[in-house]
Amino acid sequence: MNAHPAQASSPAHLSINDMPADDMPADLQMHRVRRRLVQVGVLIVVVAALIALVPGLADVRDGLARASPGWLVLGAGLEVLSCLAYVVAFRAAFCARMTWRMSYRIGMSALGAASLLPVGGVGGLALGAWALRRSGLALERIARRTVAFFLITSAINIAAVIVVGTALAVGILPGPASLLLSAGPVVLAIAAVLLVTVAFPRLSGRLVPSWSAPGRSKFLGRAARVLDATGDGVDEAVCLLRAHDARLLGGAIGYLAFDLVVFWACFRAFGATPPIATLLLAYLLGQLGALIPVPGGIGGVDAGLIGALVLYGTPAATAAVGVLAYRALLLWIPAVLGGMAFIALKRSLRDEAAARIPCADDVRAPEPALTPQ
Repeated sequence: MNAHPAQASSPAHLSINDMPADDMPADLQMHRVRRRLVQVGVLIVVVAALIALVPGLADVRDGLARASPGWLVLGAGLEVLSCLAYVVAFRAAFCARMTWRMSYRIGMSALGAASLLPVGGVGGLALGAWALRRSGLALERIARRTVAFFLITSAINIAAVIVVGTALAVGILPGPASLLLSAGPVVLAIAAVLLVTVAFPRLSGRLVPSWSAPGRSKFLGRAARVLDATGDGVDEAVCLLRAHDARLLGGAIGYLAFDLVVFWACFRAFGATPPIATLLLAYLLGQLGALIPVPGGIGGVDAGLIGALVLYGTPAATAAVGVLAYRALLLWIPAVLGGMAFIALKRSLRDEAAARIPCADDVRAPEPALTPQ
């Protein structure tokens, strides 16, 4: 649910048998990346043309003309901090003994890839999985930790929905009086938690043995592997959380919190101040638009965020200018930083000795660095 593209889709499709060993994932080949860049550029030009030419968007144009550069610069700086927090959480989740240089290169490359690739493509998490495998980590470990990392970062978002929605429903925070708009997201969030922690393990335990039995179709066999890997990831997430690693939790919380402040700063840049609870819930719920398979979620996320803000009482023009500024920062900062990190990462991976991660032979047991020093 987080706005960052790295969380745009579940990594459950990352079957350990599908991760390439040496070759670059197909969606990250240079000709495909260039095509994605062209698609992103075309989408940006189309959006800019619509804003400039459509008569009904005069309020949006006026709002954008009143931008305060200082707030946008602050937002850009905070977005960099959000990206760095992601790197901290990524390192803690996959290998806390990995060097910070390699952690930055892999984690930031993943964010950059996810900002350009559509949700249906290999995604940022898959790039991280490929780089980790090239660095020596076992496929089983990568699959489990990829699912666990996704679940942990998503759990932070879900917890935020429950806290903010409950505060709205009982009147602690100002916002819409509708019980549906305040308590509804809380009910959905709790249902999601129960689905993952209670219903899914039972369903997986029943279906995996049946679907993986000899004679079953290839589709059911693949589905069984995905369910099995996801179930292992859920268990892994519980183990990681029980380790109480401040770097993992702090990084995951910072990844969301800094990005939320960027969202608020983008509205302040245009003199708009929607209620903080409205911004929080609209931010958390509007990311469902990221499920639309377009590069960087352009269009889908924007529509989801604007729609959620309008639903919670923000004027449409105000919602549009704030979201457009926020999405510009969210797209280009990870893309630029990730692109530079990816160039350095490719150089690192050419040197097998330098690239090898010290956790490579530690498959099942958590790293000592995950426990208190």
